[in-house]
Amino acid sequence: MLRPRYIMLGGFLGAGKTTAMLAFARLLRERGRKVGAITNDQSVGLVDTQMLQAGGHQTEEIAGGCFCCKFNSLLEAAERLTSETQPDVLIAEPVGSCTDLRATVSEPLRQIYGDRVLVAPLSVVVDPVRAQGILGLRPGKQFTRKVNYIYEKQLEEADLIVINKIDLLSESDREALRAAFEDRWPEKLVFEVGVRSGAGVGKWLDFVLSNDMKSCPAVDVDYDEYAEGEALLGWLNVSGTLEGEEFDGNRWLLETAQLLHQNLLQALGEVEIAHLKMTLIPQPGNDLGVVNLVHSSSQAEMAYRLFEPLERGALTINLRAEADPERLQEVVRDSLKEAARSFRMQWNVDQIQAFRPGRPVPVHRLGG
Repeated sequence: MLRPRYIMLGGFLGAGKTTAMLAFARLLRERGRKVGAITNDQSVGLVDTQMLQAGGHQTEEIAGGCFCCKFNSLLEAAERLTSETQPDVLIAEPVGSCTDLRATVSEPLRQIYGDRVLVAPLSVVVDPVRAQGILGLRPGKQFTRKVNYIYEKQLEEADLIVINKIDLLSESDREALRAAFEDRWPEKLVFEVGVRSGAGVGKWLDFVLSNDMKSCPAVDVDYDEYAEGEALLGWLNVSGTLEGEEFDGNRWLLETAQLLHQNLLQALGEVEIAHLKMTLIPQPGNDLGVVNLVHSSSQAEMAYRLFEPLERGALTINLRAEADPERLQEVVRDSLKEAARSFRMQWNVDQIQAFRPGRPVPVHRLGG
């Protein structure tokens, strides 16, 4: 049996990793290649998994910890996908608040399990607006220093820095951002892509398909600083059902995301939102509506639209922000009740989890 190629798409929360996975999977399918996807979260109930499954892709979800801490689960998921679907390519998306992935995931796969997978160079996807702020090219609210530590370590360990959403930048801003990356990390390859439009995605995919990850020393990571940075982030996953007389699910998603955004800023002041994702799936049905918000200063946007109105649907919310998770839960709970009332619908919670990520404890840590 041929070894599948393992492509890991790292990057901070809100960078567009899931959309990139979907874009890669579509291109690979068009080329006649089989794909398996692996998603990752600190808890269960991940929007990313729903999006990939809705796209018809065989998907495994690793919950309860990052890839580095759940390495054996990652290996088992890869083996299940290989056994069941015999994919040519495995695409994996780690938790967006994780770093040191090269030493704790890619190198162990390459050195210990190289007879099972071919490991591609590590891509780290970046949101350009977030990157401009962190690199000092744009003013405005940013994460605190310890959260930024994780962001910068992700870039330091990257083989490829992939600037996503290039359509959001003027040509001069694109040039300035690329120059900032190349000046600070001159040894990195920098790609510019627009994942939603497809701009530059084929070139990026061709590179990770035709190149193997090269050996290099592990990045120096202060795990105390890393753990403290992750612990500043509040994690909230909510799932439940929404029902009432026939309603426009797209409008409800967008207006509810806007309401959540407004209420979070009012209740928590200078809260910095890392990512808000909401999905609505009709019951019964295979359709999917998705809304995203990736900065406190940005606006909610529809990523995928429902084709028809619905009477009942499954709602999933993933919210990541630098804030107390209990306060996030309180604001989201009250906002959902308010949104349901405004549309004269009933909202029932099936599951809710609010927490801060625990200290990362990798199973392996290897240098090249």
